Order: sequence, then C-alpha cells, then structure tokens
Amino acid sequence: MRSAIKHTINIALLLIVAGTISVNAQDAKLHFEHLSALETKARDVVEVNVDGKLLDLAKRVTTKINDKDAKTIGQAISGLKGIYVRVYNFAEINQYDMSDVDQIRNELNNPAWQKVANMRSKRKDQKVDIYTMFTGDMMSGAAVVFSDTKSVALVNVVGVIDIETLVELGGRLNIPKMDIEKDTKPSPDKPLN
Repeated sequence: MRSAIKHTINIALLLIVAGTISVNAQDAKLHFEHLSALETKARDVVEVNVDGKLLDLAKRVTTKINDKDAKTIGQAISGLKGIYVRVYNFAEINQYDMSDVDQIRNELNNPAWQKVANMRSKRKDQKVDIYTMFTGDMMSGAAVVFSDTKSVALVNVVGVIDIETLVELGGRLNIPKMDIEKDTKPSPDKPLN
C-alpha cells in the first residue's frame, strides 16, 4: 500500500514538473494577433509558421540524411516546438503605429524573458531587441523584434534550443561562428586531470 501511495505521489510530481515545463515553453510563443493593424496597412506581408507536423518532418529528415551537419542541425532542433516569423513592409515611412510593435515588446518585458541585446540607430530610426527565455538551465525560447520607419520584422523560436550544438555549426551553413565560453569549473563528481 505504501509503495502504491509513493508511486502515485511520484507520478503526480512528474506530471506537475512536465506541466510546468510545457507551460513555460508555450509561454515563449508570442501573441502575433496584436499585429493585425500592421497587416492591414502593410504593402508586403511575410508570415512563416513552422510547427507541428512540418517541424516533425524536418526533424525526421535531418536525422536520416547521411551528412554530419544535417545530423547536427537535427540534434539542435530536436527540442523545438515552433519557429514563427512575421515581416511587414510599408510603402511610406511612418505608415504604421509604433504602439502596435510596442505591444509585442511589452509582452517580452516580463520576468520570464531576458533582454540580451538591443540596438538603437537614430540615423536610420531602427530598433532591434533580442530576448531569451530559460526553463532551468535550458533556453526554451528566443525572440527578435526589428523595426524601422518602413518595416517591422519579428522572429519567435519556441522550445528547447541547444546552443552548444548550434555553436558546433558556427562558420558553416551560413551560420556565423560563435565564440561561447564553456563552463570550465570541475564538476564535484569529476576530478581535475
């Protein structure tokens, strides 16, 4: 009887942890419906949604291709839930209301997201913000928001992103070489060599 109760408690704890991770990963998806005003005013609109079966297909294909880089990409995207891109180009400068884009920036200005970089150019009136979301030690989301006087672009990646695997691809496949320091502190269970 005691082992059944212990087993039930362990299953409940596992479901709570899995539910928390799932909720956090879902929270990484931005609410693009805030951008409907941009879509009605834009001259050109690009919308890309790679999730569900299409993303599963990409994962399966990359693992079956007999190419080291493809297998590394497959490993890097194995935890992804979706990739979403929106681009709005306008015929005239200042043809859209910046408050529409600021709704997305406000969504990202909360404790779940960390701003890792931003760039402002007064000469070109450009704003670029890059955010990440972590679940424990794993990156579970990323977002890039770009705006200038005639265009807006957003990229949203949802799911576990294996940065170390992406670093391995640096300098290949048009992926910039990234120089990221690895933690060199010895682990308590591994002695120094």
